[in-house]
Amino acid sequence: MRLGYGLSLEQTQKLIMTPELRQAITILQLSALDLSTYVEEQLLENPLLENLEESTDSKVEAEPSVVEESPPIDKWEVDWQDYFHDQDENRVRQERVITEDKQRFDPFISAAPTLQEHLLEQLHVQKVNCSLDIAEYIIGNLNDKGYLTLSLGDIVREMNVSLAEVEEALTVVQSLDPLGVGARNLEECLSLQLSLLINCPPELPEFLKHLEDLAAGRLQRIAHALKVSLSRVQELADFVRKLDPKPGLRFSGPGEVRYIVPDVVIEEIEGQFIILVNDITVPRLGVNKAYRDALSQDEGTDTRKFVEQKLNAAAWLIRSIEQRRLTLYKVADAIVKWQNEFLRSGIRHLKPLTLRDIAEEIGVHESTVSRATAHKYVQTPRGIFEFKFFFANSMGRGTQNDSGVTTDVIKLVLRDIIASENPKCPYSDQKLADLLKARDMEISRRTVAKYRDELGIAATTVRKRY
Repeated sequence: MRLGYGLSLEQTQKLIMTPELRQAITILQLSALDLSTYVEEQLLENPLLENLEESTDSKVEAEPSVVEESPPIDKWEVDWQDYFHDQDENRVRQERVITEDKQRFDPFISAAPTLQEHLLEQLHVQKVNCSLDIAEYIIGNLNDKGYLTLSLGDIVREMNVSLAEVEEALTVVQSLDPLGVGARNLEECLSLQLSLLINCPPELPEFLKHLEDLAAGRLQRIAHALKVSLSRVQELADFVRKLDPKPGLRFSGPGEVRYIVPDVVIEEIEGQFIILVNDITVPRLGVNKAYRDALSQDEGTDTRKFVEQKLNAAAWLIRSIEQRRLTLYKVADAIVKWQNEFLRSGIRHLKPLTLRDIAEEIGVHESTVSRATAHKYVQTPRGIFEFKFFFANSMGRGTQNDSGVTTDVIKLVLRDIIASENPKCPYSDQKLADLLKARDMEISRRTVAKYRDELGIAATTVRKRY
């Protein structure tokens, strides 16, 4: 075979994503808070963008004169004069609505104290008989659950102090609120909290040495070791469940999300569901009219090219935000039509739903629905849910055994069945599968065990009461 160089012409078709399209996709999948941050960044980068809410008071009086003095522009392909004129009318309408007192008091949410801050505050306001440096070092090495991550030997070497001083400081830290912090294992954590129990059984300190057997459901071994009855072992286990195995988790941590801002609000008014896209946190954008004079310059100048580029970028950004709002509204409206019974009657009436169902109804691609619902929340009369909550699959969807019942409904029924069982003779997983089959929810025993674990319900041997 002979090799060589040559030139050839061929015609191909390629799908190329423009920067504007990538920006529109990015904006679509942003939540309300993330979109606010993104818009603030664009306001800093593009001088032609302005926040209409902030500029209304300062510019509304000067706008009529600017419109009259502005020369007409015939060469520019986009009629920006009409855009600015429409913008003037919007501002005049805003002026009628806005009251004289326009002070806004945004809600400030103070961060809850962290575990370390809570302990250090107690340590510094009370008299202690130990070294504060050692106690502060111990507090600084507690994890989020409140457990000490270093051994006493490591602290002795790091601080260059004696073991007795470290033990004394550890005792002081363990006496702080909440009880249980500073423990080195689960048994010590629970032992520190025994003083919180009213009428604490005398066998409980010895019972805490058998936590592994308790977790595995080996109650008979515990009864034999303590020389008590099985019913007494269960009573002791009930006392242990009143204690907190992770006392540090009740405090906040760095970077913790403390509240959710819903992107869509669904309200029921006179029997009808009203959909509101929550974009109140997003600044209302417009084009700064101070740059309109640059459009009157001759074509080809650097100033005009710069203004044209920024004008197109600003217009595309405003259009993308509006398109995001319309897409969110269409998706939410379609979900309301599908899940109308759920919104009125509860989770037992949640219907199976997929992205394809919504995409076909509103006439878009599945990926568009996926981006529109990603990391977003909706506030309904039933509570605040993530968008993906409404996309529930049914058992056997797409097969002959499609029951039309979602997995969430099956879990709810399973929880109710277990709650009504006889604690002295709990149902086995096979019995639970048979009871669900009698309710037209045919699933296997293995699936029952899977759902039971996801619900945090123990096995039959652990649930049995003696």
